[in-house]
Amino acid sequence: MAKEVSAAHILVDTEKKAKEIREMIYGGEKFSDLAKKYSSCPSKKNGGDLGWFSRGDMVREFENAAFSADKGAVVGPVRTQFGWHLIYIKDVR
Repeated sequence: MAKEVSAAHILVDTEKKAKEIREMIYGGEKFSDLAKKYSSCPSKKNGGDLGWFSRGDMVREFENAAFSADKGAVVGPVRTQFGWHLIYIKDVR
């Protein structure tokens, strides 16, 4: 079976905003709460949850970041054509 990642993300327009939110996460704020407040992706209503995905399901930059991280990590900011992402790796299987 191919490796899969369960992740959540926060999508914003600028790298600066992504870094500010990352600092809030490092300061102890919940990723899901920040996703609901700041993300521009429709997944924000679920705390940014994207569920399980395999290689080939996401855009390359996002996928490379998600598949190179360990469970529990917050990765980013990662730039894609959609904007700047912070990615929380919920689980890996």
